[in-house]
Amino acid sequence: MRLPLLATCLAVATLSGCAGVSINESAGIERVLANPARSAADRERDARDKPAEVLALAKFKRGDTVADLLAGGGYYSEILSGIVGPNGKVLLVNNTGYEAFGKKALAERLANDRLPNVVHVVGPSDALGMGENVLDGAVIVMSYHDLYWVDEKEGWPKIDAGQFLDQIVRALKPGGVLLVVDHSAKSGTGSNDAQTLHRIDEQFAIADFRKHGLQWEAAMPMLRNPADDHSKNVFDPAIRGKTDRFVHLYRKP
Repeated sequence: MRLPLLATCLAVATLSGCAGVSINESAGIERVLANPARSAADRERDARDKPAEVLALAKFKRGDTVADLLAGGGYYSEILSGIVGPNGKVLLVNNTGYEAFGKKALAERLANDRLPNVVHVVGPSDALGMGENVLDGAVIVMSYHDLYWVDEKEGWPKIDAGQFLDQIVRALKPGGVLLVVDHSAKSGTGSNDAQTLHRIDEQFAIADFRKHGLQWEAAMPMLRNPADDHSKNVFDPAIRGKTDRFVHLYRKP
């Protein structure tokens, strides 16, 4: 097992507070990760993304309904499927751009109904069809910055970020949580570096989610990398897979 979370749950310097996470929660997710049905590629990604520690912050439990937003190939959807169990449900949610990006991985992940509690949802960015007051929680991992990225040639038109965030808030039940992981940009850059570097300023993120009705609750330092100076595109071989990433938890009042 990785280092105990209680020893590593440190407040982020520019933020205030760190949610309590029990070792038992992390251990429960570790059992999901140990499922021999998971692919070799997913197991390799575990070392980079540390999903046991990150997901423990959200405290998802058996029977929950959770959305994996802009899920791509569904790496987190499969882990969440194991966490919520057969009486829970995971919405694997993509817009058309992320659906195209994750097409091959999704075909393999969802083949032969191997994840029966996962519902595959695809729709336009401003109307993903998740419903209202139905989610106990949601995650958006390394995708939030794409709300502020535009590349028509790559099939990624401008998104109304406000509408996107509002539908997440509507879909969450009161008390529901949103877990956000993304590549950090230099402080004070707002959403500008999303276009050129695929990064976003975490203080901008906090203000953005608060503006749309979510309360910032906690942060964890598990994916921090002080050697990343935030100047390189996240796909640069020098930093790819090793970016400085923030992990935030928000809650709907």
